[in-house]
Amino acid sequence: MKDFFISYTGKDREWAEWIAWELESKGYSTVLQAWDFLSGSNFVLEMERASAKSERTIAVLSPEYVKSGFCRAEWADAFAKDPTGMTRSLIPVRVKKLELPRFLATIVYTDLVDMDESAATRALLAAVVGTRQVPVTAPGYPGAVLSKPLFPVGLPPIWNIPHLRNPNFTGREELLNQLEQDLNSGRSAALTQAIQGLGGVGKTELAAEYAYRQKDDYNTVWWVQSEEPAKLAADYARLASDLELPEKDAQDQSAVVEAVRYWLERNRGWLLIFDNAKNQKEIRDYVPRGETGHVIITSRDRQWAGVAKPFTVEVFEPDESVEFLVKRTNEQDRAAASELAEALGRLPLALEQAASYMTAKKKSAAQYLELYRKHERKILDRGEVSTAYSATVATTWKISFEQAEEDFRGSGDLLKLFAFLAPEDIPISLLTEGVELLPEPLSNIVKQELDFEEALAAVDRYSLMERRDETVSVHRLVLEVTRDGLNNDQKKTWAEAAVELVNQAFPQESQDVRTWDTCSRLMPHALTTSGHAEQLGVAPDATCRLLNQAGGYLRGRAEFAEAKSAYERALKIEMDSHDPDYTKIAIRLNNLGLVLMDLGDLEGAKEKFEQALKSDLKTFGPDHPNVAIRLNNLGGVLRALGDLEGAKEKYEQALKSDLKTFGPDHPNVATDLNNLGLVLEDLGDLDGSKEKYEEALEIFTKFLGEDHPNTRIVRQNLELLGK
Repeated sequence: MKDFFISYTGKDREWAEWIAWELESKGYSTVLQAWDFLSGSNFVLEMERASAKSERTIAVLSPEYVKSGFCRAEWADAFAKDPTGMTRSLIPVRVKKLELPRFLATIVYTDLVDMDESAATRALLAAVVGTRQVPVTAPGYPGAVLSKPLFPVGLPPIWNIPHLRNPNFTGREELLNQLEQDLNSGRSAALTQAIQGLGGVGKTELAAEYAYRQKDDYNTVWWVQSEEPAKLAADYARLASDLELPEKDAQDQSAVVEAVRYWLERNRGWLLIFDNAKNQKEIRDYVPRGETGHVIITSRDRQWAGVAKPFTVEVFEPDESVEFLVKRTNEQDRAAASELAEALGRLPLALEQAASYMTAKKKSAAQYLELYRKHERKILDRGEVSTAYSATVATTWKISFEQAEEDFRGSGDLLKLFAFLAPEDIPISLLTEGVELLPEPLSNIVKQELDFEEALAAVDRYSLMERRDETVSVHRLVLEVTRDGLNNDQKKTWAEAAVELVNQAFPQESQDVRTWDTCSRLMPHALTTSGHAEQLGVAPDATCRLLNQAGGYLRGRAEFAEAKSAYERALKIEMDSHDPDYTKIAIRLNNLGLVLMDLGDLEGAKEKFEQALKSDLKTFGPDHPNVAIRLNNLGGVLRALGDLEGAKEKYEQALKSDLKTFGPDHPNVATDLNNLGLVLEDLGDLDGSKEKYEEALEIFTKFLGEDHPNTRIVRQNLELLGK
């Protein structure tokens, strides 16, 4: 007799084989169609024989299983042997979500759905042995020992939703139910969702509310800000730290991203939210393949075929908009609330700003509606907006903006500054640490801590921004309306202040891993402020330096395409702003050459290095450290191109230059010697190569020590040479 007959359908063969393997590895014997039914044999007879000669039957439960006539016969036979369940002849194991048929529903089953492999193994063995299934690790996290089960009303072990739950969330029940149904349908096309629509309809709020409502279904809920590629990659990669993946500290960010996606594709019980994604091309490589978890995408773009099943988020329904105003403001006059909601186009963002004003100023819906109509006429008469919805946002914004200014004069300048930064996670420290860069009167406000707090509170009070700890976030439409309301000189003033602030805060050593947390937080603001500054033609030096530092960070994280773009923008600004002999132009050319090498464009890199060398030779002459750097880089690309004699010549010129500048005992000279040793080795001059390595090793050891990376590299070169 065998211990177990594994009953399954063809679609669940992988599960059946895994179950059989786990059981046999623990000393049990099994019968499995895929392994034991010989080609040409009678399937029905083999099935009956297997069932009869097995002590117990394991039914691998799935929607396909309960529909199969053959499987029904298999589990019914086992059930007939033991209708009371005393000997547990039938052990149902659920591997996919399904509604059980009436007879199977009376038997306690073992559930493997949404478990990782180690947890599933424990559950399976407990089922066949008949022991209690007390968890010893956090669900989905092997090795994370639990002292006790998680409190049921708490958040999942991994959770980074940046928004507090909105206590005034109203309506959307049909959308939320549809979202839950689609995500849990089991169809791969429905496992990603694109919540799309115009700005201000509440896509982000809907995604956040879904996460809070369904938090008990997940052990990981991760929010990815997706508006900028750099922020998207950084937020996604940061999950590696919470998951304690081995790759979490890898320098190559693309390797960390791949490790996160690999984990998501092989573990269950997670929800991934891509917020404000531009288009499917931007996030396609980040969306996990398979059906192990759920993905929600919020976007204004409607084109998500092949990546997600899209459905549109519209403005509030009439009753929802009234309910929102009543709940948010305690308005008693529902007719007036209805009239106001219709005037605002039932746009959630506009309703929220109106409700904030009504609450703060103790105004009724009728009073606010009168105020709104006065402002709307002024705005429309000036032709400042292009659509009904932008008119609505502009009008409600203007009412709230003017009131914030009245509450604390100068507070509106905060929004003018924020309008030239990225909308999410603006560090308050940018202002406090760069206060001298701010225009008046905002500079004086920020210098006085109490005044600054009052100004922030005034803007927050009318839902013009959202403050979270030491950062603030502002809705994109509010920022757009703010910028649109400024004249060209005002735009230049605030764009210059914004880029100067971010430039001052961005680390100098941006390729150093120790600065990467700071760089990651500032990257969206670096790209946004530099874009505005470029468009308006302000602060070229600060913009150029900021783009250069951003490029260094991106190159350090192996985001080479984005680094190339940043370096190219920096080079263009430098060349447009200065004469061709400006010394920093060579630096920009050199950096662009380095990233072109990373991308495999060796000819392009060679051209940039030659241009940088020509510029520095003209500026400094042949005996200058910058010239030696350019020669070394040019030698490197020539070596990669196979021009070994050309590379040798450049390395020798670099060595000659550094010897004249620094003397024989300097680390720069050691670098030249090591490079020369490499190309001599390529040329087959092993004795010459050995001599250069030994000279370099002596210098590095003397000045940098035995354990410095440069010392170890040269020592390794010598060892590989084998002489």
